[in-house]
Amino acid sequence: MDLPVAVAVLLIVAGLWNLVIWPQFLRRVVKDPRARDEAGRATTFLTVHLVLVTISMVLGIAVGVVGIAALV
Repeated sequence: MDLPVAVAVLLIVAGLWNLVIWPQFLRRVVKDPRARDEAGRATTFLTVHLVLVTISMVLGIAVGVVGIAALV
């Protein structure tokens, strides 16, 4: 893969950013009272945010891998 070093580093940083930020966000969402109903079951609020975090982390990993591959 032929990318400038600056772009490869930017991709790695963006990937790491996603892997650091999203889990912290998910921890806050899980603690939110809207995450569970009265019976303790997951609500749509929790489900949607879990999907959002999962997709963002997968994309973060993919972007980081592309960045690393560009440096190698």
